[in-house]
Amino acid sequence: MQNRDVVVIGAGTAGLNAVSELRSAGCDWLLVDSGPYGTLCAREGCMPSKLLIAAAEAARNVREAGTFGVRVGDWEIDAPALFERVRSLRDDFVAGMIRQTEKLPEDRRLHGAARFLDSGRLDVDGEEICARAIVIATGSRPVLPGPFSAMRERMWTSGDVFELESLPGSLAVIGTGAIGLEIGQAMRALGVEVTFFSNGSAVGILTDPELQKGARAHFTKHQRMHLDVDIHTVADDSGRIRLAWTSADGTQEAEVFDEVLVAAGRRPNLSGLDLENCGLPFGDDGSPAVDKTTMRWGDSGIFVAGDANDDRPILHEASDEGRIAGRNAARFPDVTPGDRRAPLAIVFSHPQMATVGPSWDDLADGEFAVGEVSFEDQGRARVIGENHGALRVYAGKNTGRLLAAQMFAPQAEHLAHLLALAVERDMCVTDMLEMPIYHPVLEEGMRTALRRTLDKIDSECSVPEPICPGT
Repeated sequence: MQNRDVVVIGAGTAGLNAVSELRSAGCDWLLVDSGPYGTLCAREGCMPSKLLIAAAEAARNVREAGTFGVRVGDWEIDAPALFERVRSLRDDFVAGMIRQTEKLPEDRRLHGAARFLDSGRLDVDGEEICARAIVIATGSRPVLPGPFSAMRERMWTSGDVFELESLPGSLAVIGTGAIGLEIGQAMRALGVEVTFFSNGSAVGILTDPELQKGARAHFTKHQRMHLDVDIHTVADDSGRIRLAWTSADGTQEAEVFDEVLVAAGRRPNLSGLDLENCGLPFGDDGSPAVDKTTMRWGDSGIFVAGDANDDRPILHEASDEGRIAGRNAARFPDVTPGDRRAPLAIVFSHPQMATVGPSWDDLADGEFAVGEVSFEDQGRARVIGENHGALRVYAGKNTGRLLAAQMFAPQAEHLAHLLALAVERDMCVTDMLEMPIYHPVLEEGMRTALRRTLDKIDSECSVPEPICPGT
């Protein structure tokens, strides 16, 4: 039997950040992991997907060069070389994470599968470990819903794509969220005939109804998408895969594809932990009822961080949650809420999508003004041939402070970071309009949206107070 102050289960982003806090606090800690080291982001998430997208963007630039009067002769996609680059750089990123983990003292690392005996005791492959506090940071895995699970050996998930040596002729992508859009659009740009499917009507991460409507219209116009469908049959068809589905209007359809990518979401890696032995409350979805400000499960010394709590499954959020969980585990039972940065999410689709701050449904109804700009006629967007999409910003009517923003727009990743900084700093629209903005740049579109927001505040606000007093 081992006795430790804190045990961390999982050596991913959240787990390693929890360990960092425990080391700073001088705790007697132990890191337990059952698989190879290396974060999800490095192995099959953020980094390899962006490597694939970078190749796709290069192909798109060549294909669309004629727009600018640049004539390109014969060219081709060298799939083996493309995927070799993806894997080579991915493996380099993974190796860096492995080296970082292996620098931790060997007597503080234990390889094995953990399961709970009770809320303060673990069994790791037959060895019992007692701890004052435990951090669960076990990450997540892809979901294969309904008929897809029966053909798991034929289905691709996101990680499988990066092991390819050649490109399929046709690909069905199940899911129109971030993963499905990013990989599906990349494969399409590389010459694959791609068809998207979703059992809902949403495309991407946008929650603003107007922007979601616009994005849906744009994406369904430029690629094959079947939304609001029920796929009821997945079957082998002479070595290919046959999908049959029912559309929202009751129409029955079927089509055969070379391959199928299932990007229907991810679920926390919690099975096998025997969490029921902890005697703690679960939510309606069967997952641990975790306080998302402290990462604490119930009134126990168990903390759940990163993808394992299924709250904000994004790397920088997992990093923050790991730090909060580690800090609270170190000083348990003295538990306090942790500081969180302004919410920021980006989809590297084409055009990109981004959300900053609270979702549409979380904004106080009627207490904010909306300013919008379309990029269809925006100067720099037209110059670069990327004049698609729109940006909407939301500010308090009676305060003038920027609350949130959503967009699908060219290079949205950069606009989103500017707006996220403004939300984080609690800036006012008037302050933002004083920022220097060069000409011609995409940020001029943001300035237009901010000006329109201010006009809305001036016309709709009935409280005769200055906007952002004291600024």
